[in-house]
Amino acid sequence: MALFTRTHVEYYNGRQSFTGDGTTTIFTISNNENAFPENQITAGILEEGIAYKVFIDGSLYAEEDISVSPTVNNYEIKYDTGVNIFDPAYLGWYIEFDSAPASAAVIEVEIVVQDFGNYQFTSLEHIINNFMIAYVGEGKVISKTHRTDVQFHAMRALQELSFDTFKSTKSQEITIPPSLTMILPHDYVNYVKLTFKDSAGIEHIIYPTSKTSNPFNPKQNSDGSFSFDPDDDGIEDREDLIPEQNSDTWDSYKSATPSENNKDSYIDNTYWTSNGQRYGLDPQHAQVNGSFFIDELKGLIHFSSNMNGKIITLKYISDSLGTDKEMKVHKLAEEAMYKWIAYAILSTRANTPEYVINRYKKERFAETRKAKLRLSNIKLEEITRILRGKSKWIKH
Repeated sequence: MALFTRTHVEYYNGRQSFTGDGTTTIFTISNNENAFPENQITAGILEEGIAYKVFIDGSLYAEEDISVSPTVNNYEIKYDTGVNIFDPAYLGWYIEFDSAPASAAVIEVEIVVQDFGNYQFTSLEHIINNFMIAYVGEGKVISKTHRTDVQFHAMRALQELSFDTFKSTKSQEITIPPSLTMILPHDYVNYVKLTFKDSAGIEHIIYPTSKTSNPFNPKQNSDGSFSFDPDDDGIEDREDLIPEQNSDTWDSYKSATPSENNKDSYIDNTYWTSNGQRYGLDPQHAQVNGSFFIDELKGLIHFSSNMNGKIITLKYISDSLGTDKEMKVHKLAEEAMYKWIAYAILSTRANTPEYVINRYKKERFAETRKAKLRLSNIKLEEITRILRGKSKWIKH
């Protein structure tokens, strides 16, 4: 199981202090092998500039001195089992200075921890290991299976549960460039919502439009026929259609002033010349926040012209398989993962009794439902406060 592997000082403070004596060059940071995040360690050496900072007398101390030639290493942070150094007191992570810090100098090594709150998750690797131990073997529900099969079904379960059970919503904030486009994130599956922030930091929802698009725009000759000549030299040396950079539809959309930018009053002669003229107003267009559409083919989000220069936030759903670090499961849904894997293996196996398959199908459904309820994070005090507002009388 994924347990807490650092001391409380290492987790909360992340900083160790030492005092130089003018002769000592090596100081032990931690005897715990897991003092630093695993993803920031390569072959026992920390990745430069990511997981740590070193201060001497309160000032940041550079790892290398580039003012001299050749460059001098001021210090190195390493992990040692005690075999390669003479003093066993230096077992573990230690910092070694090229020259001893001055006497009475205060040395501080700060571990930049980037895994706050990760104890609530367990890695996919731990899920697979635990499943192999608890569910596979002689006398167990699955007598024999390959680890690769378990890994495949575990990744499929992680994908499916990420869509509507796990807290898999991610976000990305950017400033809209003059091109009025945003590149979809690498692990994008579907969007939850897009918003822009005002000067007070309040998010305003941007609504999608279904009345425009950026269709494929093939290059054409003057007579309207398709061109297969990319260089316009009279020689057709392409066998497939040549796409233009943008379609006319998209160029017109991004250059036009959106109707929501019009701030004219609705009670003047232009908008309300007779009673009932605004009957049938479509609520999806009755907003001034802006609009967007997603070009799935090119992997871009296109925005209306009034979004130029605004800071927008894309909240989207990921399948949790983008990177190794993302492949983790919330502990409130750990049992649901085991039932998903067990059902998937048993249902794809020949000669498995139907009653066994049905049993694990029901257990998978029950555990998924339980995980969804747990992760919905409904608090009695919070929902009670909301429901109190529902008791107000609204006069018509």
